Amino acid sequence: MRKFKIGIIGTGAITGKHADAINEIENAELVALCSSSPERAKAAQDKFGIDTYSDVSAFLTHPELDIVCICTASGHHMEAGLLAAKAGKHLLIEKPIEINLTRADRLISACEENGVKLGVIFQNRFSADYLKLKAAVQEGRFGKLLMGNAHVNWYRVPEYYSSSPWKGTLEGDGGGAFMNQGIHTFDLLLDIMGDVKSVFAKVKTSLHPIEGEDLGAALMTFENKALGNITASTALYPGLPERLEIFGKCGSAVLEAGKLIQWSIQGEEPEPIVTDTNAGSGAADPMAIGHALHKAQWKHYLNALKNDEPVLVEGNMARKSVELIRAIYKSSELEREVELPFLDHA
Repeated sequence: MRKFKIGIIGTGAITGKHADAINEIENAELVALCSSSPERAKAAQDKFGIDTYSDVSAFLTHPELDIVCICTASGHHMEAGLLAAKAGKHLLIEKPIEINLTRADRLISACEENGVKLGVIFQNRFSADYLKLKAAVQEGRFGKLLMGNAHVNWYRVPEYYSSSPWKGTLEGDGGGAFMNQGIHTFDLLLDIMGDVKSVFAKVKTSLHPIEGEDLGAALMTFENKALGNITASTALYPGLPERLEIFGKCGSAVLEAGKLIQWSIQGEEPEPIVTDTNAGSGAADPMAIGHALHKAQWKHYLNALKNDEPVLVEGNMARKSVELIRAIYKSSELEREVELPFLDHA
């Protein structure tokens, strides 16, 4: 069996989740790492025991490299991605695809032009309870959708920002609680509810000394005429599990920390809801998650490469959540409703 040889750019905390996932997949092998810092590269080599680099161009010359996984600061995805695509390497990028649409579109175009597959990490798409909810919506069991809400009301200790040079910055993070923390749940909301027609929003920095927002709310109208509410924060102590709420004419369902806690459909027998008190949520600790869903997405991505099939969360799909968040920022800035599609001139 052919093994896909994988290299990761970035040696922060999330790299460990990807390494654990890759090491458990039979047809995958982690062969190289790259950090912008020689010191961090050396530390990564000591930890993982594989080839490490502090220069991306040298990293891309690794003789076995098939796939590049980008785990750098969000606002640094494009540069590494363009080099990897030009070198003919397939790409799997941590969310968000990039911090604005101009940079995201350059990445998408480069992958198309060089014939490489682009995927973006939104591992919550692969949870069993989410897949159950999505299938029921697609089957029409909830009826016409009326409202979809996403709430990521989390808390981060001050050290979360002070210990990193890029978190909460506009250049590195592209914003704050919406672009970094909320985007996972917003992606699920868009996947269920469809495209957004307009948004009216307010974001602010209320607690942390950061450039980006740590508190915000938005009211959306979807193309299917349903309404939606979203909130995101890193300032709401002690931090609550993220919620996805879907309401249709015939019923409703609620996911909390990725687990179904509510499921009611008119005319159907109630289904037992098993509440998992150990469900992983980043409500107060960003690393309080396992790697099982990352593993599931990696397996799907590798299967798509093996069989030359579409990637589930490809570039244009991942772009949608960035477009929504950029429109939210613009709505807050202008203090008025913003229409989508949104033209981002950043």
